[in-house]
Amino acid sequence: MDDESPAPTSYAVDRVGQVSPASRPGKPRTLWWGATRRCPRCGSGNLFRGWFTIADSCPRCGLRFEREEGYWVGAMAINIGATLFVFFAVFAVALALTIPDVPIWLLAIVVPITVVVPVLFYPFSKTIWMAVDRAVLQRLDPNERLDELHRGRNTA
Repeated sequence: MDDESPAPTSYAVDRVGQVSPASRPGKPRTLWWGATRRCPRCGSGNLFRGWFTIADSCPRCGLRFEREEGYWVGAMAINIGATLFVFFAVFAVALALTIPDVPIWLLAIVVPITVVVPVLFYPFSKTIWMAVDRAVLQRLDPNERLDELHRGRNTA
C-alpha cells in the first residue's frame, strides 16, 4: 500500500545550489524560515520579485509554491488575522490612554491600519503559510512525494 512507502524527506541546499540529503528541518526552524520570507524546504531567500510577486518555485531547491488552485487562501487568512491583531492591539492601547475623553480623531489613526498592515505583511503571509503547510499540515501530494524521493536518490 501507499501508506507503507517511506516518509518524504526534506533536502538541504548548499551555497552552489546542489541539493543534498539532510534531515527534515524541525517545525520551529521551518516556521522561522517562513516568518523571515525564506523557503520552507531549504531556507533560501530571494523568493520574491518585487513586493507582491512570488516566484513559481524556489530558485535553489525547486519547491513549487502554488501547489493547487486556491492554495493562497491560507495566506490570506493569516494576513487578515495579523491585520485584526494589530488593529485591535493599537485600538485598545489608544483607547486605554485616552479614556474617559476618547477623541474621534482616534479613528483617523487606527482605521488606516486596515489598509497599511495587509500590504506590508503580504509577502510574510505567503511564506508563513507555506511554512505552516509544510511543518504542521504536511500535506504532500503524490507528485511532491515522488519529487522529494527522486531528489534523494539523485544526490546521494
